[in-house]
Amino acid sequence: MNNSIRNFLVIGKAEGYSYLVLLFIAMPLKYVMHQDIWVRIIGSLHGVLFIAFMYTILELMLRKHFNFKNAFAAFLLSLIPFGTFYLHRLLPSNARTK
Repeated sequence: MNNSIRNFLVIGKAEGYSYLVLLFIAMPLKYVMHQDIWVRIIGSLHGVLFIAFMYTILELMLRKHFNFKNAFAAFLLSLIPFGTFYLHRLLPSNARTK
């Protein structure tokens, strides 16, 4: 597996975990315990990871590993909780790891 695909999967998974922490830990802490700081910290981290993930999608498109349909599907998966854990299904069969 080449580095751009590996980066896509690793950053996608990290972005997915940060999204889950933001939704299920930081947001309840903000609205139930009135601790806004966690949303700022986790939200900022998630934002950086989301931008890095979008960059890896663009990189895969430029290297001709992804067409627009796959790139758009990866973007949509990043918006759905637990979605980025299925990114490997978008890869061509010769690029998947077992």
